[in-house]
Amino acid sequence: MDIAAESIRDLFSGGGGELGKRMGIEITEASAERIVGTMPVEGNTQPYGLLHGGASCVLAETLGSVGAVLHGQTVDRPFAVGVDINATHHRGARSGIVTGVATPVHRGRTMATYEVVITDDSGERVCTARITCLLRGA
Repeated sequence: MDIAAESIRDLFSGGGGELGKRMGIEITEASAERIVGTMPVEGNTQPYGLLHGGASCVLAETLGSVGAVLHGQTVDRPFAVGVDINATHHRGARSGIVTGVATPVHRGRTMATYEVVITDDSGERVCTARITCLLRGA
């Protein structure tokens, strides 16, 4: 079963689901080789005014999942389910927009792993995350 490009856009439009919408995630580029998305810091902070680490993980999982779905189509497994995520938070962000870029580390028949680098407005690395998704058939 192939998911048409329009269906993928619909699936991940508005941030890739209700949580992504609430967090203001916007996907600006998507292919199995590179997924780019942005998220505002405002509204996604912890009590000290810094970008919440969980928000970075949501952005990373959203972008990695998009890549896994796009890759999964090529191996007849159009659904992806996140099974592992880890993140290292390098520095805080207090304002502006963060940008995540996901690139594949491994793309197999049943699993896909993406590294996601999140940077702030000045291009400084805020977080490095890795997400692994199980690829499932229809």
